[in-house]
Amino acid sequence: MKTSNNLAPETVAAQAGGAVDEATGAIVPPLHMATTFIRDPDNQYRKGYSYGRPDNATVRQVEGVMRELEGGAASLVLASGMAAATAAFLALERPAHVVAPNVMYWGLKSWLAQDAAAHGIEATFVDASDPAAIGGAVRPGATRLVWIESPANPLWTITDIAEAARIAHAAGALLAVDSTVPTPVLTQPAPLGADVVMHSGTKYLNGHSDVMAGVLVFARKDGYCERAARVRTMLGGILGPFEAALLLRGLRTLHVRVRHQCLSGMAIARHFARHPRIEAVLYPGLEAHAGHAVAARQMHGGFGGMLSVRVKGGETAAIATAANVKVWKRATSLGGVESLLEHRASVEGPSSPCPLDLLRLSVGLEDAGDLIGDFDQALSTATG
Repeated sequence: MKTSNNLAPETVAAQAGGAVDEATGAIVPPLHMATTFIRDPDNQYRKGYSYGRPDNATVRQVEGVMRELEGGAASLVLASGMAAATAAFLALERPAHVVAPNVMYWGLKSWLAQDAAAHGIEATFVDASDPAAIGGAVRPGATRLVWIESPANPLWTITDIAEAARIAHAAGALLAVDSTVPTPVLTQPAPLGADVVMHSGTKYLNGHSDVMAGVLVFARKDGYCERAARVRTMLGGILGPFEAALLLRGLRTLHVRVRHQCLSGMAIARHFARHPRIEAVLYPGLEAHAGHAVAARQMHGGFGGMLSVRVKGGETAAIATAANVKVWKRATSLGGVESLLEHRASVEGPSSPCPLDLLRLSVGLEDAGDLIGDFDQALSTATG
């Protein structure tokens, strides 16, 4: 895919959009910390900025890069992935019926199940790996949005984005795709029919576990996009300029990081798929994965650095394995340079779709052999 400047996405990301500071010639964009701006003598703001809550020049720089990487028409950067996701729902016309996956980011699913109704949003949850289930849940004329996530955290099920777009649009609804895990390196949902693409920028886009951020990229600059921008402004959800600068720095290395993580993720998945102490490996790059064929069609250059393993011996063995790692770190989140491991059922609670024997693995930039060896010894210690 080429960007609007006829450049490869790698070039756009590495050069942070290609902008050079006119005042100094600096190849790193300046950090604009100001929260307020001078009016023109006739009381106008012809430079385009009035106050820091609706807009910021450093934030705009990130938005421009993300717009190019996703092939969208407009972009918004927000203070967290949850801020971005909820803005996408709060921008819908009401009353709104939405369709969302049974398997998805747990924080957003909790908001949809417990809080969205107070905002005039009714959610139906389905098996989004089955197009028929999506089709059976949409209500023509009433469903405003179909939300999908592919691969879906933390079971890594796959949804056919193009087919989901066809179903949503036939019912008069929009399609939103949480593309946090594949990133624009592996998947661009907009050319497949998505109307809005969401990222938790906290994860792969930043990649260094030191920034909270969220991104929305819109296929069109329309009324829906404008309403989402108003939600960000009125609720104060914009990302701070310092965090935006760090996010921009992370984007410069996105492609090399994700490609390394894909290679290591595949090596780890293949190793443990035949391990005597592992019940199953959930990774769309494995041919035995139920969604492999669809993933291979809509993911290009790899299958990501996220996988889950089910440990023989159940919950006790899984938690004991997590307790015995030395190179992997026991922590929430994903997509950073360091490899993380977590027992998701403990985090999500009794209504979680996660089996009790499941450990979620986020593969970082360490040597794949070191990661395999460390998890191997942790399994051996835990399961005897």
